[in-house]
Amino acid sequence: MIKTAITEMFGIEYPIICGAMMWLCKPSLCAAISNAGGMGNLTAGNYETQEDFRNAIRQTKELTDKPFVVGLTLLPSIRITGEHHKMYVKVCAEEKVAAIEVSGSPLDKVAGREGMDMLKNAGVKLFHKVGSVRHALHAQKAGYDGVYAAGFEEGGHPLDDDVTTMVLTPRIADCVDIPVVTVGGICDGRSMAAALTLGAQGVMMGSRFIATTECEVHPNIKQEIIKRQEFETTMICKSLGLQGRALKNRVISEVLEVERRGGGLEELIPLISGQRIKKAWQDGEYEEAPLMVGQSIGHIHEVVSCKKLMKNMHDDAIKELNRVKSMIH
Repeated sequence: MIKTAITEMFGIEYPIICGAMMWLCKPSLCAAISNAGGMGNLTAGNYETQEDFRNAIRQTKELTDKPFVVGLTLLPSIRITGEHHKMYVKVCAEEKVAAIEVSGSPLDKVAGREGMDMLKNAGVKLFHKVGSVRHALHAQKAGYDGVYAAGFEEGGHPLDDDVTTMVLTPRIADCVDIPVVTVGGICDGRSMAAALTLGAQGVMMGSRFIATTECEVHPNIKQEIIKRQEFETTMICKSLGLQGRALKNRVISEVLEVERRGGGLEELIPLISGQRIKKAWQDGEYEEAPLMVGQSIGHIHEVVSCKKLMKNMHDDAIKELNRVKSMIH
């Protein structure tokens, strides 16, 4: 078995964590990943009231007795406000979740020192997703328990420094004393083995978990991800200062055209709204929404169970590490 600081910290079988994914990371998928030996993700932004969010955490705990992560995205949003962020922190502390994955603004700036202390006192481990050494150093200084080194390949919102996983993981691992988890381009045993050799203590992935039997998304979406290749994603919303990587499709072409001619937020909002994405996941109309997936889609070839996916990743990572070891004479 591969044992790392991450498997030891949480008492999990595999150093594999699911990243936050709006509308997809709900109790069923979260629990399935945790039950299969990794760490599932319950994405806070799916829930707008304290009651719904607390119920989702408790439902997940009914489905698994294993640890899971709550994904907390601290980025500008029309639907989710600063008050929501404070509510998520309060509920996570009260429910004593295993860990929080923070992306966007630092949690210590949004929730304050008191919010950080509340979580720490409740035993919640804090990880910040970062795309640079400077942000990783801030996370360490602020008291986070680890960082996710998010390379430019990732789906969602990579930092506009545009540094790839291959460069970013060792840079951050060399500069901090807290565990580093690699994000971006991770989808199989080879990429996990690579991350470990670069200095990571674990990997985090999102796109690969979409193509699992337990992910509640329309079959058309899963098949489209399998069909697409690594060059079929692109960056959008650079004009808003919030770049995101999404699958190339009809609506993305429209978004890029609006940006090219200098169109503003008012024109873009109807094209990039969360409700539009939610509808696409449900009805399978993959041309009609910005589906935030990473370049790793080029390596996704089949829909499998979470259990099979992670066992294969772990076993293949060991094979790859042994293969490289055999080259040493």
